[in-house]
Amino acid sequence: MPKISTDAVHGHGYYDEERGVFKVPIYPTAVYEHPDRRSGRPKTSDRGMELKYSREENLTARALEKLVAKLEKGVDSLAFNSGMAAISTAYISRLKPGDRILVPKECYGTTQQLAQDLSKFGVECVLARSDTEEFLEKLESGVSLALIETITNPMVRVVDAKELARRCSELGIPLIVDNTFATPILYNPLEDGAWVALHSMTKYLSGHNDVVGGVIVVGDGDDLGELWEWRRKLGTIISPFDAFLIIRGISTLKPRFEAQSRNALAIAEFLSDHPKVRAVYYPGLPDSPYKSRADRIFKERLYGGVLSFEVRGDQKEALKLLSEVRIIKPSPSLGGTETLITYPIWSAAKSMPRELLGELGITEGLLRLSLGLEDVEDLKEDLDRALSSI
Repeated sequence: MPKISTDAVHGHGYYDEERGVFKVPIYPTAVYEHPDRRSGRPKTSDRGMELKYSREENLTARALEKLVAKLEKGVDSLAFNSGMAAISTAYISRLKPGDRILVPKECYGTTQQLAQDLSKFGVECVLARSDTEEFLEKLESGVSLALIETITNPMVRVVDAKELARRCSELGIPLIVDNTFATPILYNPLEDGAWVALHSMTKYLSGHNDVVGGVIVVGDGDDLGELWEWRRKLGTIISPFDAFLIIRGISTLKPRFEAQSRNALAIAEFLSDHPKVRAVYYPGLPDSPYKSRADRIFKERLYGGVLSFEVRGDQKEALKLLSEVRIIKPSPSLGGTETLITYPIWSAAKSMPRELLGELGITEGLLRLSLGLEDVEDLKEDLDRALSSI
């Protein structure tokens, strides 16, 4: 079987032998000939869905879906116009009035907020720390759907996804694993029994901070039909041009992710020794409580390109640092070629109540850093100068 670097380049499976073209083309069509004039029947995509309207199926999107499914070791996938479109579709396809959904206390705030907002449709949201026994206990209390993030946002805690997926399988609970931070380079949730693996393709998969997208990967083809129908009805398929950009980005996923992970470890070590920094949160540090779990779960000795750190001070000092960095850009995303820094209580954790922020350790002095591909010495210099100003 090809390695992941090879699949990232060739896994879309496109090759026009007659014309000698191996780059996936953009199909900017809104409609297809329907039915086919020669056969009198509708044309279909390679998975048997009718080709009539690009809100339902698009050939560029199909190439992306086959590519991501191969990387995540799934049977197929569905590409969406955002990560939240993917998450909302997964929720809606599985939940009905009277059900309970279990989501982490620490996760992307809108993921959590959407689960809580389902109460207006008669769905109860249950919260638990996914990196503790509490999550397993809540699973036992009767839930219809559960979600975890492989690496949490913003405290970059590593979750025992293998154990949680195994337990969900035993209990018959569909588990959504948001694998955005870990990527298929580090972990494949479907191999451990997760219902779906999910990504914000805006992040590492596209990798250039220039496109928005999401994806759901299924391990069982029987699960695809209902998800596909909900995507069709909600109108959330990815555009052909965005699909093309993400295919191009995925071709360099492995070298980018490796370089970003190396930069993250170097910066985490640098910040750990800095007098203006109170704490650094990164699973690759030797003293991280999550390093041994990461080494057990992840396929490679890499720990991702995201870290968080606490400055000595509070909001005033954190915002001062944001105003002083020059190479690093204050911006709420991750996984791209540029190094970005964000203030979690104003971004990913903005919707969380104050008491939950306190429980999770998300303080007014906390900053999240997503490493890009710049020279690490330049990044150290930028951070040192900004830290020295506070």
